Amino acid sequence: MNQEISNTNNQLFLDIKQLIDKTRLGVSQTINVGLTMLYWNIGKRINDEILKNKRADYGKQIISTLGKQLEEQYGKGFSVQNLRRMMQFYEVFSDKQIVASLLRQLSWTHFTLLIPIKNELQRDFYAQMCRIEQWSVRTLRKKIDAMLFERTAISKKPEELAKLELQQLKEEDKLSPDLVFRDPYILDFLNLKDIYQEKDLEQAILKELEQFILELGKGFTFVERQKRMIIDNEDFYLDLLFYHRKLKRLVAIELKLGQFKAAYKGQVELYLRWLEKNDMEEGEEKPIGLILCAEGNNEQIELLQLDKANIKVAEYITKYLPKNLLKQKLHQFLDSSQKQIENRIEN
Repeated sequence: MNQEISNTNNQLFLDIKQLIDKTRLGVSQTINVGLTMLYWNIGKRINDEILKNKRADYGKQIISTLGKQLEEQYGKGFSVQNLRRMMQFYEVFSDKQIVASLLRQLSWTHFTLLIPIKNELQRDFYAQMCRIEQWSVRTLRKKIDAMLFERTAISKKPEELAKLELQQLKEEDKLSPDLVFRDPYILDFLNLKDIYQEKDLEQAILKELEQFILELGKGFTFVERQKRMIIDNEDFYLDLLFYHRKLKRLVAIELKLGQFKAAYKGQVELYLRWLEKNDMEEGEEKPIGLILCAEGNNEQIELLQLDKANIKVAEYITKYLPKNLLKQKLHQFLDSSQKQIENRIEN
């Protein structure tokens, strides 16, 4: 009898706990939506007032006076500094419908990280990826600091094509491989020694699998290591096999030391065709390959037209790089990729 009462109490506690947690979350989300829209409306109202008067000195005076009045009445959340941020919020996200579509996943703190990003395409990328992958504020900050946008294929595309891809993400929640895969991958968390072999790299990845998946991006699920494939009575082994839920396809990853070699294409193509024939499920897209190399060979990669074979090539960085050095390295990638695109267009 006592056991029965104990079980009933436990279940009752769990049920009520779930109700409280669910309500608290709902209240928190409602408050976030209300406050964020309030800040947007305040920003709009102040901007409209300043534009109506058309005097720069008037704008400074009105914000200073208004900030003091509001801070005295409602606290530091409405200080001059915060009013300026609300004005920037409206200037950067002037379309109310876009703000409303982001509010279910993004808090005011998310928006404060997005506001300083000057490049509209870059800002849009982070906002939409944050929405679809439900990033926390900490994750968003980390992605911006690690220059995720500059490391995705979309940043290397002509602006109009990149905008079209982001538009599909907004309207259809459709993720493309160019939004998912990046170059380079930052694997400094593996703590590898200065000299290591491919098996050391693989073992380090498996040991830090959670961190590796975080670097790959949301949606990746680990399937198997050293995937065995028997072809013409010969054994072949794929280093790592993943699955991406949003792309609905298997992702075959080959780890290579040193520079990319043209021979890698044939090896990975063989693996992809085998996976397509033997492991692909109904409703899935064709498998995609990712060759991770210590260094790329851009001309070889361009000539091989790997995209047509569903193969991506990316470099990896195993040592921590300060942001200025990472920025410098990524600019080199961008310049090289843009030249390749220009050459393709000309030809």
